[in-house]
Amino acid sequence: MLGQKGDSKNYNGTLTAGQKEKLRGIRHLALDMDGTIYLGNSIFPFTVRTLEKMKRNGVGYSFLTNNPTKSVDDYLAKLAKMGIIADRENMYSSAVATIDYIRKTYPQVRKLFILGTPSMTSQFEEAGFVSCADDPDDVPQMLVIAFDPTLTYSRLCRATWWAKQGIPYIATNPDWVCPTDERTILVDCGSLQKCIEAASGRLPDKVMGKPDPSMLDGIRDRNGLQSSEIAMVGDRIYTDVAMGHNAGAVSVLVLSGETTLETALEVAEEAKRNPHPEHYPADFIVRDLEELADLILESRKDSADE
Repeated sequence: MLGQKGDSKNYNGTLTAGQKEKLRGIRHLALDMDGTIYLGNSIFPFTVRTLEKMKRNGVGYSFLTNNPTKSVDDYLAKLAKMGIIADRENMYSSAVATIDYIRKTYPQVRKLFILGTPSMTSQFEEAGFVSCADDPDDVPQMLVIAFDPTLTYSRLCRATWWAKQGIPYIATNPDWVCPTDERTILVDCGSLQKCIEAASGRLPDKVMGKPDPSMLDGIRDRNGLQSSEIAMVGDRIYTDVAMGHNAGAVSVLVLSGETTLETALEVAEEAKRNPHPEHYPADFIVRDLEELADLILESRKDSADE
């Protein structure tokens, strides 16, 4: 029965020698947040003890999120309230990745029209950018759109207008919806991109965040690791698993968030039939983060017993 310890063979099959070797080689977990370590504002009961277990056994971890609505400090405060102690070096959001990209690729750009929360906008302003008003006379050098629960119709229309004018246009992430434990659907940045495309005929010039491999590349370099020593762990095939694949890391899909087991297995079957599938399957499918930790430790024990 799905959800019981030790039942991973139901959806991974019997682990091969190559899979066990991959598990043994993992030294760092790149962790998606919403849907992986918590859902909405509710932390999973296994999260803290699993992170402590990994740390005791020499496996480090970083937190990655495509949700740019909060600043790094906001996320660290949220994690601390949930009992997870982390510092700025453990945290990398798509907003931070977007700031880094603009600085590197468009060093002359300062004025932005930002479709994002006040917290995210403040993060850009602290980085030296100027946030333009919802005013046709306040002309930006670049449009940046993000997941924005504070979105107003006027600002969506203004963003669409600037996209139509042909200025550089960046989106912080490709996600269609944001996971939630509330009885609603949270429309995410990918859906806003489709809305703007329908009205303006324009797609973003660059979509940051997962599945772009840059965040995992940063973790690799920061920690002196090989890509194969990092496990990208998340609940979405088209962002989390795709980024792991793109970065050459171990990709792990958890079933504690958006993706169902049925969808995961359909993607795996499609990949068997098509050498160039729309979505690549995960290296491992697990119930949750705790089950992954158990598999890693079991693979090490098996190696010691051989």
